[in-house]
Amino acid sequence: MNAPFISRDVAAETGMLNLFAVFHLNLAFSSIEEEQRSDVIARCYWPLLDLAAAHGPLGIEITGFTLEEIARRDPEWIGRLRGLICSGAVELIGSGYSQMIGPLVPAKVTEKNLEIGNATYERLLGARPALALINEQAYSAGLVGLYLDAGYRAILMDWDNCAALHPEWSLETRYRSQRALGADGRSIDLIWTNTVGFQKLQRLAHGDITLDVYLEYVRGQLGPKDRSFCLYASDAEIFDFRPGRYRTEERLQGNEWSCIARALEAVANNPNCRLVRPSQTLVAADAKPIRLESAACPVPVKKQRKYNLARWAVTGRDDIAINAACERIYRSLAQANADNAGWKELCALWASDFRTHLTEKRWAAYCARLTGAEQKHSIAVPQHAIVDGQVRDERYIDVHTPALTAWLDRRRGLAIQSLRFAAQEKPVLGGLPHGTFDDISVQADWYTGDCVFEAPGEAKITDLEWCDAQIESMAGGNVVASAMVETVNGPIRKTMVFHAGEPRVDFDIEFDWPDWGRGSLRLGHFTLLPDAFDPVTLSLTTHNGGKDPETFALHGHTIDHGAPVSFVVSSSFGFGMTEGWAEIGDAKTQVKIEVDRAVAPLLGLLTHRQIGGKLFCQVVLSALELDDTRKPSAYRDGPRRARFSVSAASR
Repeated sequence: MNAPFISRDVAAETGMLNLFAVFHLNLAFSSIEEEQRSDVIARCYWPLLDLAAAHGPLGIEITGFTLEEIARRDPEWIGRLRGLICSGAVELIGSGYSQMIGPLVPAKVTEKNLEIGNATYERLLGARPALALINEQAYSAGLVGLYLDAGYRAILMDWDNCAALHPEWSLETRYRSQRALGADGRSIDLIWTNTVGFQKLQRLAHGDITLDVYLEYVRGQLGPKDRSFCLYASDAEIFDFRPGRYRTEERLQGNEWSCIARALEAVANNPNCRLVRPSQTLVAADAKPIRLESAACPVPVKKQRKYNLARWAVTGRDDIAINAACERIYRSLAQANADNAGWKELCALWASDFRTHLTEKRWAAYCARLTGAEQKHSIAVPQHAIVDGQVRDERYIDVHTPALTAWLDRRRGLAIQSLRFAAQEKPVLGGLPHGTFDDISVQADWYTGDCVFEAPGEAKITDLEWCDAQIESMAGGNVVASAMVETVNGPIRKTMVFHAGEPRVDFDIEFDWPDWGRGSLRLGHFTLLPDAFDPVTLSLTTHNGGKDPETFALHGHTIDHGAPVSFVVSSSFGFGMTEGWAEIGDAKTQVKIEVDRAVAPLLGLLTHRQIGGKLFCQVVLSALELDDTRKPSAYRDGPRRARFSVSAASR
């Protein structure tokens, strides 16, 4: 038996520290081959059950897919887990059928993921979880209502990344359950997990720190009042097994589960610490519900900043293409009112694991599976428009319809220098010339409607070049402008439709590039003209996976979602636009940006700041970002397209 790590005298003056641990089980783990799954069950999942039996209670979070895989390979494990749940040694934590990123998929898909997951838990374990671990800790306010409607009482979410953007929270907030405010006005109980805490236990098991150092860290969480603290909330597959995700993985030490057992025993042997089920840390909230999200970070996620929303949206092998394929399948299923078999397959295909460190073998299998699902459930994508109109030679081109007026710059690839919708007093979007702002960091020219590709160590590639422009007046009064810009990566074909019957401009952009490589590709660059908006009432509204839109007030906030984290991570934050649109504007003037997610589900990036009393605000649509998961591999060969629009909106 280990000696207590605090004295009895000190213990008498110290509050109780309620400690809990949650182990995440996922046999779809990106870098684990399918033939390794039985090995993972033997080396990771069975020792976990032994740990719970001897040193529990522990939380086990598991996807429905993983449960089915285990039941197929090792049904005795399922029976053992059922028994431990019944005895209270294990608390079942839910997550859905697959580990899907909720803020990147339409609300209906998350609904189905939770519904099918719950049915799987009940069928295989005879239990239904009341607590849910947010997948990849990618949280949005829109998800709250979906988890409540699925029967969940509470969610578990990372403290560190949320708190980093909420300096108004007291440090004591981390040691007490809260309530998270959802987009629909409802709130859900919230239990904090802890990034540093789970990494400390990993380092102990991997031999990087000693038990004394680890216990010193745990002792540092004690306080004068009772507290709760999460010792672990991460993967089970990294103990006594190495997935092979990184070349820098710790060498396999052996007996790592035994090391964790010794740590739990040492912790539990002290009078001011006790191991509890996660649900036992829930207490009545003594304050109003809190917002975890912010305008600067609409979707907080886990661990370091390299783990941001772009990781599953526009990086990986070909995230933008496979997410578009999933969107097409979703639309088909929704239109057909399909049964759960189709939805279950879609949930599996939209799992995060296919969007990170997937092996070559699994990528090939995934592409075949996704293609098969598309052939069975998908929708047609509109053909790229071909314009054969009048060639214009002048630099600036004026476009007039009954619904709008635009001024295009042929010297800059038909970038929009000025766009005014008929019902609005002045132009709202356009270009800002060099020197507009008295700040060297933003003294460049700014445009609307352009494309920019940037790769590390390479010259920037844009469509801001002289182009041969064609203009055609269509039946009904629409005006169509088109151009092709040659770049070192290949041609960019741009078509814009300026509508006559509604205040709207459509963009259809095609990149005939053999290789997208590693870098960022950002489109649209919708630049707000400062004189057209009241900065005090300016806000952004969009969906991040929920049924209800989320609104972010922008005044007083400095926001730069597209700022790089490092040389290998090109963006910091983003928003999902999961229902295909975002609106930005003040109390009187709004513009709406829409994305055809079935062609390319682009990620939204916002820049907002006040510079010398002037507003600089821009919404950018990202088709590609760079991070450690980026490993260029095309889902399908051929040109890539993006379709989006901007229009006047009213609130």
